[in-house]
Amino acid sequence: MTDDESLRGIHHVSAITGHAASNLQFYTHVLGLRLVTKTVNQDDPSSYHLFYGDETGSPGTDLTFFDVPRAREQRPGVGLITGTSLRVSGSDVLNQWAHRLDAHDVRRTPIHTRAGRRALTLFDGEGQTIHLVDDGGDTDRVPDTTPWTDGPVPAEMAVRGLGPVELTVGDLDPTHEALTNVFGFRKVRRYAVETREAEEERLEPVSRPDGDALVFETGPGGVATEVHVIERPDTDPGWLGRGGVHHVALRTPNEHTIRQWRERINRAGLNPSPVIDRHYFESVYTREPGGILIEIATDTGTPFPVEEATTGKVTLPPELEPRRAEIEAQLPSLDTTTERPSRGDRP
Repeated sequence: MTDDESLRGIHHVSAITGHAASNLQFYTHVLGLRLVTKTVNQDDPSSYHLFYGDETGSPGTDLTFFDVPRAREQRPGVGLITGTSLRVSGSDVLNQWAHRLDAHDVRRTPIHTRAGRRALTLFDGEGQTIHLVDDGGDTDRVPDTTPWTDGPVPAEMAVRGLGPVELTVGDLDPTHEALTNVFGFRKVRRYAVETREAEEERLEPVSRPDGDALVFETGPGGVATEVHVIERPDTDPGWLGRGGVHHVALRTPNEHTIRQWRERINRAGLNPSPVIDRHYFESVYTREPGGILIEIATDTGTPFPVEEATTGKVTLPPELEPRRAEIEAQLPSLDTTTERPSRGDRP
């Protein structure tokens, strides 16, 4: 494939919540992300699919949640996505975020160094692991986004988009081969998490991989294109549940290149799905050998209806619109006026 057809980085990350109203409260009111669409799970229209992002929901900024009220609690282990990063800019901003999270009683680590960048790790009320990562380094390449500045977070603290996604596997070699030989990633470095600040008693310990984590990058490289892989050969498989990440999606330019990617994945024997029209983008899914679900999604598609989300409207793709009354009757209220994010159990 040519450079124009290679993967461009992280497109979106989709996770699982068991309580959509609390999730909406936390990610919009505390983290200051914009709800860019309130829609339904296209594979199960009886439940919500919430999309948070920058001002318009640009590719590379979207953190999404499937609402699964009866989801089991996630069990840690291998074969899971174990961390999602959100980019902010400047070490002073991380200090401001530390104060904000403390004011909202959100569990967090001290500020530390992760893969050569300053970072702060926080946990939402269901134990979702989120790394706030400083993308302000002189050597980092960052995509153009339009952070949302009309929310509760000061403009200088606004989240700029997604950063590295962390995978934990039992055997590194097959995942390494798939990332490099199938998906076109490059292995660029190793790292161990460093903690220079004294850890206060009330803070969470910094999550430290057993041994080193490997950093892979694709496309132009940089903070928004990285996958970090941790190998834990003596750890049992985990299972996905609430507070966990369902899949990571990688960016491809358009409907032509996604079909090329499907052919390439199929030739590699990774059993891809058909190309699926998700209305806002087209998608193809596969599992890498470590068991983690990877989606490839196009940068092209219908723009997110952010104004509909602002008014609270449930947006439906055209094929589900005739069923609106039936679907809306099954959905719970997302009134967050009395909701407050809680401190979840230790992940």
